[in-house]
Amino acid sequence: MRGHNPLLAGLAGRCPNCGEGPLFSGFLTVAARCEACGYDLAKADSGDGPAVFVILIAGFLACFGALFTQFSFDPPVWLTMIIWLPLTLFLCLGLLRPMKGLMLAAQFANRASEARHDGQD
Repeated sequence: MRGHNPLLAGLAGRCPNCGEGPLFSGFLTVAARCEACGYDLAKADSGDGPAVFVILIAGFLACFGALFTQFSFDPPVWLTMIIWLPLTLFLCLGLLRPMKGLMLAAQFANRASEARHDGQD
């Protein structure tokens, strides 16, 4: 079942093993097993990686947009806040799930779970 790209499957919220079953059982809760192929998804852990990427991407876009708006059109500060704070929130929430799926799929594609050490050197 390796005829698909696991990174694209993770980005779409699908199982990185088969590309069919859902990767998430909630908004950010990873499913215990893939419904389609039975792959154990519970061992996957993305850590803080997705949040870091979302902060960097959304922060850049929101700051650039707010500064561009402020310097180009010079609206009142309250209008800039009313426009850009909700957009930043929606941008962060919209990016978080795909980034988590992408990070989990990258772990799968690089077999990161096999590289763990049990404290032995």
